[in-house]
Amino acid sequence: MPDKRVLHNFIDGSSVAPADGRYSDLIDPSTGEAFASAPISGPADVDRAMRAAEKAFETWRDTTPAERQRALLKIADAIEARADEFIAAESQNTGKPLAMMESEEIPPAVDQIRFFAGAARLLEGRSAGEYMAGHTSYVRREPIGVVAQVTPWNYPLMMAVWKIAPALAAGNTIVLKPSDTTPVSTLLLAEIAAEFLPPGVFNVVAGDRDTGRALVSHPTPQLVAVTGSIRAGMEVATAAATDLKRTHLELGGKAPVIVFDDADIEAAAEAIAVAGYFNAGQDCTAATRVLAAPGIHDDFVAALAEQARNTKTGAPADDVLYGPLNNANQLARVTGFIDRLPDHAELRAGGSRVGDKGYFYSPTVVSGLHQNDEAIRDEIFGPVITVQRFSDEDEAVAFANGVRYGLASSVFTRDHGRAMRVVRRLDFGCVWVNTHIPIVAEMPHGGFKHSGHGKDLSMYGLEDYTRIKHVMHNIEA
Repeated sequence: MPDKRVLHNFIDGSSVAPADGRYSDLIDPSTGEAFASAPISGPADVDRAMRAAEKAFETWRDTTPAERQRALLKIADAIEARADEFIAAESQNTGKPLAMMESEEIPPAVDQIRFFAGAARLLEGRSAGEYMAGHTSYVRREPIGVVAQVTPWNYPLMMAVWKIAPALAAGNTIVLKPSDTTPVSTLLLAEIAAEFLPPGVFNVVAGDRDTGRALVSHPTPQLVAVTGSIRAGMEVATAAATDLKRTHLELGGKAPVIVFDDADIEAAAEAIAVAGYFNAGQDCTAATRVLAAPGIHDDFVAALAEQARNTKTGAPADDVLYGPLNNANQLARVTGFIDRLPDHAELRAGGSRVGDKGYFYSPTVVSGLHQNDEAIRDEIFGPVITVQRFSDEDEAVAFANGVRYGLASSVFTRDHGRAMRVVRRLDFGCVWVNTHIPIVAEMPHGGFKHSGHGKDLSMYGLEDYTRIKHVMHNIEA
């Protein structure tokens, strides 16, 4: 067996080994075998990266929007030109299908960087005016400073792009920690970005939860931006509060999909199956929790179960919709939810591991669950779709809103008057109508309640990486 590849942190424009020489194995989830090792960074590594970012901010903050735009456009072009490298790196690290990476992840990542490259030149404030006699006031939007960022393992490259593009566009510098299981594409991104950014502007430190804690507790960053679990978000918010750091938290979801009795059952089942099983259901916006009207409930469950049986999972090179779960712990988590289903639940499709190596799990449909059941309340984060029956519109909305998450939701109906009523009442940061999961760079992504606060993508996402300064001139002095 060939020697494993050894990865390094990327700090101040260079690849550097961790100060104390600690590493962990990276596992290919398609095989369950180690293919590389990555640093477990400690406080010394975090401090080195923070000092580099702090020094770089002194000059990066003063670059013009046009200069930052040019750098981002060059980074986007480089990702596009080296797409095969990113696809290979991400696929080995996550098990994602190669074809899916090529069509569904690289193009949006490139597009989102280009969006923020343009958005960098369009930050707006209130117009100058005389709000007090003899004085003119205006508003400046300024970069915040050094930003600490933590990204998850479900979309390593995409989430890194969502974090760094608006932060760089606004003039901030960055220290980013990728998930301990999926640092490969983020480190590659940092190396490529260094060709177009001054040293220290974008730094990556790999590591575990203790690395993340060192990042958040360090006195330098003025904003901590995290995509992760509720537990991680609460820990970050608590630690940040002790130093009054700003936080930007995207913490997962339990997306309801309300299917009314006038919906096209076959079309809805197909759309929901794709939105629920894409990326093995490891998506905060995945269509995981269907609420079906009584008149179509049984037919819909049958149609969705048929979709599940026709959905394939497999190795990256296979012609499949999704690959394995990310790691052994996640496989155990998903398996545990199914093993603990109550007696009144009915397993209509799937519900088992696929194969004897790697972390593959079958497309699963569960019906008969009650609103207070664990599989309805808690995020499974796997290829599992539940279906509940509701009696009327009010109960559908109550069931949909009756969880602690508030990230994404959808409504399937031909009645657009009803759609408008339900959209207004749903307590989620995104509501789709007759579709589920499309995302565009121009529109904000972010949730309510325990799904966190702050927005990714869009001009709102860019504004989150700025601070507001009021300037007043005495024009009679």
